[in-house]
Amino acid sequence: MGFRTGISERQRRLGEELRRVRDAAGLPALEIGQAIGVKGPAISHIEAGRMGLSLERLNIWLDLCAVTDAEYRAGLTTLSQSNGKGWWIEYRPHVVPSALDLAEFEANATTLDAYETLLIPGLLQTKGYSEVIQGYNEKKVEFRHLRQKLLTGENTSPFRAVIHEAALHMMYGGPTVMREQLDHLIEMSNLPNVTIQILPFDCTTYASTETPFMLIHGPHTRLGTVLLEHPHGSTFMGDPEAVATFDRKFDRLRALALPPLSVATPASSSAHRDSLGLIQHIRYKVQGR
Repeated sequence: MGFRTGISERQRRLGEELRRVRDAAGLPALEIGQAIGVKGPAISHIEAGRMGLSLERLNIWLDLCAVTDAEYRAGLTTLSQSNGKGWWIEYRPHVVPSALDLAEFEANATTLDAYETLLIPGLLQTKGYSEVIQGYNEKKVEFRHLRQKLLTGENTSPFRAVIHEAALHMMYGGPTVMREQLDHLIEMSNLPNVTIQILPFDCTTYASTETPFMLIHGPHTRLGTVLLEHPHGSTFMGDPEAVATFDRKFDRLRALALPPLSVATPASSSAHRDSLGLIQHIRYKVQGR
């Protein structure tokens, strides 16, 4: 087993999970190393994602730590045996590593939940809007729109988005781009796997709404991931307590947001009583610019 020259977030996450189950079992690294036939220092490299683990050794590790949950073991097996190759690999020269990690996580997600404050979620962006956000970088825009096949391809993933009303008022690209973007939100809400809600300005309850995030639900509740984006890059968090905290936060935001967009249900007379009515109201104002 040699050292990896680059560690993907999937590989790092597997190592974290193996450390968690070892700590929960109260087993020292030396004992695990003896059981799988490696020297003690190698365990720290495996848990850091710097070294891989064969399926045989993975099963010995999990058996020794008394991991009996079949779904959790299957999820760890997938993390261990995946080669990380997918359509996103072709874009390695053009996007940052965290973008590749996100695409890989999304490809294996069971559900995706996103909250945005000043931007339309990437999976819901039009090409014109993405061009502005990505600085008219053709490859980055292309990459973002290939990610959107998660919502419209053959094996679609459920996607729930809560978008702060502020994002709808940002005139990125000008009125024409924003009109198209608002129309696209309505169009995407027609998909059976997409749920879009707007958190309005007139919400009177504070729910820590300033931080955008994405919840990537894995094949097991213990394998969920939170993505936080900030000026210095992206941070993936897999700690179960952190994931549970953001899961509760997203449920809270959904409860505070307006009812989901639904073109099947006529918009209410008040523009601020449902998400569709609010978007249509803002679109009318944008059209007048």
